[in-house]
Amino acid sequence: MIIDLPDTNVSKIAKALVSVREEGGAVALGRVLTLIILLRHGAEEEVIEAANDASREHPMRVIALISDPQATDAEPRLDAEIRVGGDAGASEVVVLRAYGAAGNNSESLVTGLLLPDAPVVAWWPGEPPAKRPSRSSVGKIAQRRITDAATQPDPAAWVAGLGSHYAPGDTDLAWTRLTRWREQLAAVLDQPPYEPVTAVEVRGAGDSPSTALLAAWLRLTLDVPVGWEYLPADEWAHGIKSVRLVRASGDTLLERPEPAQAVLTQPGQPSHELAFPRRTLRECLAEELRSLDPDLLYGRVITEGWALLRGADEEDERKDA
Repeated sequence: MIIDLPDTNVSKIAKALVSVREEGGAVALGRVLTLIILLRHGAEEEVIEAANDASREHPMRVIALISDPQATDAEPRLDAEIRVGGDAGASEVVVLRAYGAAGNNSESLVTGLLLPDAPVVAWWPGEPPAKRPSRSSVGKIAQRRITDAATQPDPAAWVAGLGSHYAPGDTDLAWTRLTRWREQLAAVLDQPPYEPVTAVEVRGAGDSPSTALLAAWLRLTLDVPVGWEYLPADEWAHGIKSVRLVRASGDTLLERPEPAQAVLTQPGQPSHELAFPRRTLRECLAEELRSLDPDLLYGRVITEGWALLRGADEEDERKDA
């Protein structure tokens, strides 16, 4: 069910939510958090659908705030939709479309719609605030703040700058997309021959900021030299391509010959084919909502791990010069 509220205000929206719960039987008692999605006009449906899917694992209230503060010539107006039932998964979805100056203060538009005594998660599926997410108006009231390097104009530059504006509670979906790679590599190192890794090579597509984060994680975790590179699009189009672990008995290679499949090659063992599809937006969001505590490992990877990785790269550049 979708209820339209054109040219409205936050007070009227809050009253409509109460009315929906009382008349339709939809209750907020089982909601565990409020997810605030901040995005621009025209890009909302895919993101809301991902939130609806994730809500089946994490019942929540979703507030999608769609605005374009740069459109100052538009007449100030706030339109809203309330979606419940089959149009909202296991959540209540409030879609706010702010025009003109009505979208200038994001916090005032969402504060009156938050679930009482429930954690708040802020998600920027596209362009994040110009300043640090943790210091933005909505970021200040959120326990977790989710960005996505893959949607930035320059993903590599965004990843390189994550550590400079990191605050506990920040995370990025480029890190979440690494979960399968991290699990598989950890499983490899838990098996014979139990030899130390002496070097690592990581390769990925130019549009894959996860490549750099995987390299930084391996550098931090294994404390060995890590070489990494972005491949040209004609060699590998999307995502991470391969990870090579160098050990005394021979190299272990985890490589994608095609986007949805990986092959694990180890010395003295037959090759293993693995299902390795790229993770969906819904999967990544659901994982991030499983724990609302700060991701301390992520914080160390984008600060300590990245510093170690860049320090080695700069040393190599000096040697080449």
